[in-house]
Amino acid sequence: NCTTVTMFILLGLFRHTELQILFFFMFLLIYTITIIGNTLIIIVTVHPSFYTPMYFFLRVLSFMDICTTSVIVPKMLVNFLSQDKSISYIGCAAQLYFLIFLAAAECYLLVAMAYDRYVAICNPLRYTIMMNRRVCFSLVLLSFLTGNVVSVVQTAGVFTLPFCGPNKINYFFCDISPLIILLCTETSLYEIQATTTTVLVIFTPFSLILLSYIFIISKILTMPSAKGRYKTFCTCSSHLLVVMLYYGSGTLIYLRPKFNYPQDAKKVLALVYTTITPMLNPIIYSLRNKDVKRILRTMMRK
Repeated sequence: NCTTVTMFILLGLFRHTELQILFFFMFLLIYTITIIGNTLIIIVTVHPSFYTPMYFFLRVLSFMDICTTSVIVPKMLVNFLSQDKSISYIGCAAQLYFLIFLAAAECYLLVAMAYDRYVAICNPLRYTIMMNRRVCFSLVLLSFLTGNVVSVVQTAGVFTLPFCGPNKINYFFCDISPLIILLCTETSLYEIQATTTTVLVIFTPFSLILLSYIFIISKILTMPSAKGRYKTFCTCSSHLLVVMLYYGSGTLIYLRPKFNYPQDAKKVLALVYTTITPMLNPIIYSLRNKDVKRILRTMMRK
């Protein structure tokens, strides 16, 4: 009596059908700002003035943010205007794979950025040796490899289990949390595996970042100059803010993927790390940086 699912229906972000046009233009604006802002960061930080590990990691982060929001938002924009809100089985699996891959890779990239700040503040004399080009490329490559492994395991874990109806996903993209609700088999083993993966992808990196900042703050407190303490802390505050936004929303969604709290709350949390954070990252990290703005003005004049 089971019917194999060949496609899914994305019910979307909001239920107010009369406001779909308004939502379309609102998220189109957010998407445009995200693409332009992150592209500018990539272009500006290629300037020789920014040949440092911090800006190298920022370029990679901006590239990942462009990819993350492009996995989600274009399909969401189409669904705002279309009556057909379907997504194919393969398309859904691909969307889930790329989302997890990019999200997991970014978690570990944020660790690399925290390590860069730790070395710069706590070991400034050894900074150029400890954070040479080979080390930076290795950290980025490790982030991508880890993201790929996590994504393959998670995506295969979901899509090797049977979907036999219903096929309506109460979400605006294919994600683990709404997908496992549709599985027509016992999911307790998969939930244990998903929780274990969450610990490895979210709590382990977050613990490493926290440890880095314990050393950083200890070092800052020993500085004799109040101005020096303030300036040093400002170089870390942007990273801390993004870490809180990114890891906080991810933890609430993925720690217990079948946890029964309002689906609308999950959608808002998902918006934070898939749409809002990628838009804010250029502003939080770099567009308020005086050197970045100076180079940007120079490029615009040219």
